[in-house]
Amino acid sequence: MSKRFLPRALPVIVCAVLLHCASAAQAGTDAADGAAIRTLSTIPLEDLMQMRVVTTASKFAQPISDAPSSVVVLTAADIRDFGWRTLADALATLPGLYVTNDRNYAYLGARGFLRPGDYNSRFLLLVDGVRVNDAVYDQALIGTEGLLDMDMVKRIEFVPGPGSAVYGSNALFGVINVVTRDGSGLSGLQGSLTGGTQGERRARTSYGWHGQNGADLLLSASAFNRTGRDLYFPEFDTPDTPDTHHGVARRLDWDRAQNFLVKGSFGGVTLSASHVARTKGVPTGSFGAVFGAPDRTRDTQTSIGLTWNARVAPALALAAQLQSGQADYVGTGWYPDDAGLPRLNIDGAHARWYGASLNATLTNLPHQKIVLGAELGNDARRDQYNYDAQPYARLLDDRRSATRQAVFVEDEIQLPAGFLVNAGVRFDNHESPDTHRFSPRVAVVYKATSADTVKLIAGSAFRTPNAYEMYYALPGSDGQIPNPNLRRERVTTRELVLEHTLAGGGHATLSLFRYRVDDLISQQVDAASGLLIFRNIDQANARGLEAALDRDFGPVRLRASYSWQLARGTDGVPLIDSPRHLAKANLTAPLGWRGGRVGAELLCSGKRLADQGAAGGYCVANVTLSALRLLPRAELSLSAYNAFDRRYADVGGPAFVQPTLAREGRTLAAKLDWRF
Repeated sequence: MSKRFLPRALPVIVCAVLLHCASAAQAGTDAADGAAIRTLSTIPLEDLMQMRVVTTASKFAQPISDAPSSVVVLTAADIRDFGWRTLADALATLPGLYVTNDRNYAYLGARGFLRPGDYNSRFLLLVDGVRVNDAVYDQALIGTEGLLDMDMVKRIEFVPGPGSAVYGSNALFGVINVVTRDGSGLSGLQGSLTGGTQGERRARTSYGWHGQNGADLLLSASAFNRTGRDLYFPEFDTPDTPDTHHGVARRLDWDRAQNFLVKGSFGGVTLSASHVARTKGVPTGSFGAVFGAPDRTRDTQTSIGLTWNARVAPALALAAQLQSGQADYVGTGWYPDDAGLPRLNIDGAHARWYGASLNATLTNLPHQKIVLGAELGNDARRDQYNYDAQPYARLLDDRRSATRQAVFVEDEIQLPAGFLVNAGVRFDNHESPDTHRFSPRVAVVYKATSADTVKLIAGSAFRTPNAYEMYYALPGSDGQIPNPNLRRERVTTRELVLEHTLAGGGHATLSLFRYRVDDLISQQVDAASGLLIFRNIDQANARGLEAALDRDFGPVRLRASYSWQLARGTDGVPLIDSPRHLAKANLTAPLGWRGGRVGAELLCSGKRLADQGAAGGYCVANVTLSALRLLPRAELSLSAYNAFDRRYADVGGPAFVQPTLAREGRTLAAKLDWRF
């Protein structure tokens, strides 16, 4: 089979595999009818295992088969079995998603879109349903800079596709809701210690309590430190730059972070607060910094959410939320002055935001569930600054604020003959930039059999340009030009989803999608000045398929996916940092010794274009061995990341001298968890 024929043949092959799985399934009773006439105590265990329920897609609990998207759920058991250390590690295993890293932050791409200079602003990140994207960069923190220690995550719900009909701006390519654990799940004092290569050290202490009256409390604190390793960048190993240590960045790739989580609930009211303080050495000489200098970034973020849920009448449930957030970024770097001598420069941002929302779920109409909602938001601080420290010179002092309001309605209608319609629309009004936007979404769900579901989904979403893209201005040869005239991005999508429940446990999914993005915002180099600038490119289109299989073979579980995606600009050229192929497999199995388990994963990506050249394709394997009953109250796990020491790289972008940046080689870690 030729390489040219392979991409065309793969969709047919995948469809044939899924149809073969469907033909092997046993016929079952209609799940919808069964739920109406049986209590949970009478449902067979196999059926209970198939009742996968999510709340993120529509802001009310619904089976995944009814959700207006191909939702994927990851659990605390998945996090433990595969040794995921960050949210980025977990998301990288999902169909259609890919994660890159520039030795400072982790970036998330979906269905062929990951634009240079974007800080994950095209995904909406929620923690326990509370928005945590900041007010300056709209950044979703998913790496070691993330808000949560992964040991405190109960489940992760990912809703791919446009979510603006429910959530507004930033939900272009998906909504990520991270649900934290409860005190009842810990039941006392717990701790963990981790040691690994490159000087990695982690420590966590957590306490959980649950009272007989329903009160629940969770407290957790953790710390992380990694010294890193020396890195070689051939772009800085040149005869005309003898002061660059022959392209070697020595002891500059270090990373430190501290995380805190407090969560309490009683009588339908939940108060949660999370905080992260992370400092990272930057070894890449990005944005024109002096290579080999001790540059660093420090990010802190705090999120506080107060939620109330109650059924005030048999057919009326209310949910209210108050939230507050604050984020600070400080970048310390050395840059050459006009005479070529290094100068100390401080770059930073301060964001503070508040929000309130109220949702009402009505079920008094036959075969309908209606959600009405209203939101208010105030980005009180969207400040950006930059100055030279020695001698002092103020280069940027931009202070802004903005407000936003939104209303939305969503209706789920149960129709005869196995049909369900989920339709919603949201109106957003943003003060800065001035944006008024209707965002509709409609999904027609057809339950062809008790095991087969067909979904037709159409929708649109938008993203307003953030303060960094519009107002950041910095003079100098490696500076940036502001662009206050940026227009909002708009995405229109069409998707067909086929879902099949497998006999014996598991499910298969096939998604065919087509995206059109208008006014896509990208960071570019201005031809006239040579400075960075964000601009709207006319249009980008993407089409492709995602096939996923989650299958139980007795105690062994296999989760695998393949994605083919083609994203092009208006000129027909494939987008930068956009892989054509993604293939993934995750396998867990018992070892039969002291509760032992093995979790192995394989992550493969096709090549991606860069500004110059390309980042080659790769396959990376990670393995985690766990002994869940090593001691009466202790668990031990051993992990090997990039176990075969595969050499691969990510696209750098216009802020880097390097067209590609090498990813991490093999790293090892040992983790001990105990309960008092």
